[in-house]
Formats: sequence, C-alpha cells, structure tokens
Amino acid sequence: MENLYDVIVVGGGPAGLTAALYLARAKYRVLVLEKEQFGGQISITHEVVNYPGIAKTSGKALTDTIQQQAESFGAEFMMGEATGFDLDRDIKTVRTNRGEYHCFGILLATGAHPRTVGFKGEEEHKGRGVAYCATCDGEFFTGKEIFVVGGGYAAAEESVFLTKFARHVTILIRKDDFSCAASVADQAKNHEKITVLTNTVMEEVSGENGLTYARYKNTATGEVAEYKSKETFGVFVFAGYAPATEMLKGIVELNEQGYIVTDESQKTSADGVYAAGDVCIKPLRQVVTATSDGALAATELEKYVAAIHRKTGLRAEAPVPKQDKATVTVKAQEAEESGELFTAEMRQQLDTVFARMESPLLLKLSLDDRPISAELENFITALTALSDKLTQEIADRQAQETFAPCVEVCFGDGTPTGLAFHGVPGGHEFTSFVLGLYNAAGPGQALDGDIRQEIAAIKNPTDIKILVTLSCTMCPDLVVAAQRIAAENPNITANVYDLQHFEALKNRHKVMSVPCLVVNDQRVSFGKKNIRQVLDFIRGE
Repeated sequence: MENLYDVIVVGGGPAGLTAALYLARAKYRVLVLEKEQFGGQISITHEVVNYPGIAKTSGKALTDTIQQQAESFGAEFMMGEATGFDLDRDIKTVRTNRGEYHCFGILLATGAHPRTVGFKGEEEHKGRGVAYCATCDGEFFTGKEIFVVGGGYAAAEESVFLTKFARHVTILIRKDDFSCAASVADQAKNHEKITVLTNTVMEEVSGENGLTYARYKNTATGEVAEYKSKETFGVFVFAGYAPATEMLKGIVELNEQGYIVTDESQKTSADGVYAAGDVCIKPLRQVVTATSDGALAATELEKYVAAIHRKTGLRAEAPVPKQDKATVTVKAQEAEESGELFTAEMRQQLDTVFARMESPLLLKLSLDDRPISAELENFITALTALSDKLTQEIADRQAQETFAPCVEVCFGDGTPTGLAFHGVPGGHEFTSFVLGLYNAAGPGQALDGDIRQEIAAIKNPTDIKILVTLSCTMCPDLVVAAQRIAAENPNITANVYDLQHFEALKNRHKVMSVPCLVVNDQRVSFGKKNIRQVLDFIRGE
C-alpha cells in the first residue's frame, strides 16, 4: 500500500518529536505531520533553563536537536495539515492537504495556541499594537512603552525579554501574584525596567495609527487607571493556551475545555489513537512533561502496532537511518570554520531538493548601495554554486525598483515566476525560500485537486505582499502558502519583505506584528495562514 506508515504523528512539538525518536529507534516507520513549525510553541522561547540535564538553551535549539535525533533513526517529517481521519479499520487513514496517508496507529500531539483575553480593542488592534509573540514582534516596540497581560511563566519570562527593546514594561496580573515558579517571577519583579500591577485587568485599548490609549482596572479596589500617549505603545498578551482540537470533535473524547481525554498510557477513546503533550488533560504543561508523554505514548504504540502486524500480516517499510548526528555536527563545524554559508547537512538537504526540480531557474538580483545588498549577492552566489539548475543575474543598478535589495525568481529564459524575496532569505525564511524555488521549478509541493482548481479560478491580477522578520517562527507558514499559490497561477505574484530593511513599507501599512499579509496594497491581515486561508482572504471571504 502506498504511503503506509506504522504510526503517523500529528503535531511536531516536543511530544510529537520525542515519540518519533522512540518509534524510529525501535525500527518503526513514522511520519510527523506539522502544519506550522517543527518545535511547537516552545520554539519561540529564547531561554530554557529548567530542562533536566541541560543548563541553558533556547526552545528552538532544544527541539531542533530532538528532531535531528529522530531523523537520524529514520523518522520522516512533512509540512502539512491534517484535515480528517478514518479510524474504523486496522489500517487508518489520515487525510491531509497534501494527500492521504495510511497507518496502523496515530499519535495526536497538536498542542495548543495562544488564548485571547477579550478586552475591548484586542481583536481590532491585533498586529497593530496587540501582539502574542515577544520574539516575533518585540523589535517593533523599540524605545516604547509595553504592557504585558498575564501572570504565568510566559508573561514573566517574556517581559524580561521585552526589556531588551522597550523603554519600560508594565505587567498586569489579574490575580494577587504570578502563578509560575518564584525563581522566574522574581526576575520580572526585581527588574529595573519592569513594574508589576497585581489584581489588575486590561479593559480597553484604542488608537488610530497604533495604540495610544489603554484603560485598566484594579479588581480589588475598583480603581480605574488610564494611559494616554502621543506615541504608540504595545500590548503583549500571554494568557495561556487553548488546545488545538477543533478538528478532533467527534473523533476522540474531549473534556469541556476541549482537551483530549486519555488513560494512564496516553490512549484516547479511539482504538490505536494516542495523545501526548499540551493537548491532553494534565496538571503541568512544560517541555519535560510533553517529552514524557511522547515517550510513553510511543512505547504503547509500539505494542499496539506489533499486534496489528501479527493480525494483518502487513508491515510498513523499515525506516532508513540518516547520517549519524555526531558526524554531521563535526562537518557542520568544519564548514562554519571555513567561512561557508551552508553546512554539510544543509548542502545535503539542498541537493535533494535541487535534484527534484524539473526546470532551471534564474535568480535575478536588484541591488542598491546598502551593505544588505552585498550580503544578498554573496548569499545568492553561494546558493547558485550548489546546482547547475540555478543561475544568477544582476540587474542594471540604474533601473532599480524602490524595494531593493531583491532576488526575483525567474524561469531559465528570464520570465518571472511571480516569486521574489526582498532582503536576504536567511533565518527562519531560508527553508521557505528553498521551497519557493522548488514550487516555481516544479513539480512543487502536492496540492489537492479542489485547491488547485480554486487557485486557477483567480483571473484578476493579484499582488501579494508578505511582511516578515527573520526571527519570526510563525512567518514561514504564510510565506510558503502564498508562494505556492503564486507559483501555480501566473496572475498572482508573491513578494516577501524582511521589514528590518523596509521601514517605509512597515509605516505605510502600520505594521506592528508579523506575519502580515497585504493583498493589492489595500487589504491587510495579520497572523499565520495556510493555503486555504490565504485563498479565502484573496477572495474577500
């Protein structure tokens, strides 16, 4: 059977990655399906100091290591979104936006997403003053006042992080103290640039070109305070998370809050379906408990899948271990020491992508006199040297557009594909840029038939701008979706801008959060989106 796996893991956070590590090491074929970014919510945390055995690391570094461990044993990873499940038979089906995949067992590790609070103006000012990710959006408020709403671990830690940018941070806690460990809370309480207000809730924010007014109330005394400013300020909301279980209603048992009900072995109400991590009912949601859940669920799935093997006589293909991580690390260090832009591991992954490309591409550079243009030229020169399917060309500087530096992706004959990146496609946008090349050259990432028809149905010229920062972990999902649409339809263009280098564009659209989607320079939307959501926005739905 095509696309048959022993286990499909839905969700690529710490729980899902750990389960993949355990299953692949036990010689089971496992696929991890992730719709946003591998690593989950913890990947946006800049400092992790309470993971046993590791003195200090970042959330991204920690989860990257777990993923690399799983991959070294043969675990497979795919960016895609689960859209439905068929669970009635021994061979189960997971429907995705990239086709159907089959398996004997399923692990649900979909995690949770940030909660909104509901104060007046919160929804209206999302992306224009109200934010939910300090790593992604903190730099937009450099030298400004920032309010933080929340009293948990994230609120305390991210408030300290925000002091790197803010003139001052005020934390509003609805209870009489932080709910996290004292060691974390004390860092916020004792910081010279932070004021903590307890028993206080945000009631309203407003402003025309960003936030200039806030009203908050002390629930113990009834006192109402107002903050008015001629300059804009920011409000960051860290009020916990809601489980990502919307698509699981009627599939497995959920409690009133939407969390998955499991037994002591992480089994759900459906045979062969287990759950792990923040999506489950549990008293503590931390990376260490997520990895524990993933390990336990994986070992239980091993037993379940072995029984199905015996029952059906069917087996998935054995996983193929990849190059030993220690060897990769040594070679990566050698590349770094030699001054190369791409490590051995990156070159290996790029070779795989380039080998699948059907058509050659010309990367046409538009440059100006800023240092960032020289950086872009060096980057593209190094990239094109890796494949004979890529060539580069520098346009006449006298004919430059306003938004240089830029790399425009063209077909081999110079015809534009509709894709372009303004800035240097590094950081979190490196992978999305490479996927853009793959989608432009063909065959591209798989598309459902109905999605392909919806893209083809757009007949009017449509300009998509995606405004990002390279530190944002939520931007690539939107970038990949928009580029995939543009690569499929010649009436659509997708231009990605690193806002660090395009202040005028940021000011024009009043951007204070990323990712930001702009259609035809008129309609603006903030937040990560998949292909269907981008299509809906293009159509005005």
